[in-house]
Amino acid sequence: MIRKLLLFFTVLGFISCENKSKTESEIEKVDVDFEVIRFDEKFAEATPENLHELKAEYPYLFPKQYSDEVWKEKLRDTIQLELNEEVSKAFPDFSREEDELHSFFQHIKYYFPGFQIPDVITITSEVDYKNKVVIGEDKLFIALDTYLGEDHHFYIGLQEYLKKNFRRSQILPDVAQAYAEKYVPRPKSRTFLAHLIYYGKMLYLKDLWIPFRSDADKIGYTGEEIEWAKNNEEQIWRHFVEKEFIFDTDSELYTRFLYPAPFSKFYLALDNESPDRLGQYIGWQIIRKYMEQNEVPVEEMLQTDARTIFNNANYKPRK
Repeated sequence: MIRKLLLFFTVLGFISCENKSKTESEIEKVDVDFEVIRFDEKFAEATPENLHELKAEYPYLFPKQYSDEVWKEKLRDTIQLELNEEVSKAFPDFSREEDELHSFFQHIKYYFPGFQIPDVITITSEVDYKNKVVIGEDKLFIALDTYLGEDHHFYIGLQEYLKKNFRRSQILPDVAQAYAEKYVPRPKSRTFLAHLIYYGKMLYLKDLWIPFRSDADKIGYTGEEIEWAKNNEEQIWRHFVEKEFIFDTDSELYTRFLYPAPFSKFYLALDNESPDRLGQYIGWQIIRKYMEQNEVPVEEMLQTDARTIFNNANYKPRK
């Protein structure tokens, strides 16, 4: 009996891998065309004399409410000059990111054929870490000065849980997150479950769009944090159930378990050991299980309400 079960799961795993391989082969055929514009370099090389040429070429990066004198002063500003220098040192080449973005655009176009491929524009933003990635109608803006490495002196004074994702490898997951927010409808219910599922849907889209990245990268955890979440999944879920959080509408639960923070807040001794956003992690596992158990198109899943997903996921946390 044991041998038969082992054979069954081996065959099942082989079929699953074969299907994934076929899907990836199809995705590789998807045609995408976009341009990467290193505006950060162009602005760093500009002078007051040729500024008008840069403005004419990229008018959308020069809001009309600011006069030329503002931009000329910015060209001379010592902080901006240091930003230019540090970004240039950290990103002398953007080809690795361009290759990853190409694959990402292929994946999103495969699953959502109506997706319009944007041009990619790299900028500096005076370390505006709340807007590391911005999506325009046909453009994608990436602020490179927010990806210089968590120990960079520009980030002194910022909290560690924020700085840990100010690293180059987080560019693509942040781009995927920005697009996922466009595709996943906001929850209509105030229940904790509805918000777990909301974040879980976005993380599942990252499974589809950047499958070549680790789970840690997708959720923005360190290697140690993702292992903590995996090893304690059963205890996390049990806590949510025993405390009757699942259908609770207290918005404080969002702050405790869904939003960026130094750690998740169980109000237990283990809090300082835990990563933040463990509610997102649990929602992700519920969506994964739901998609395993149900033959549902991705777009249909995105429109399905949280309770229906939960009832049909048969979610059981790993022990």
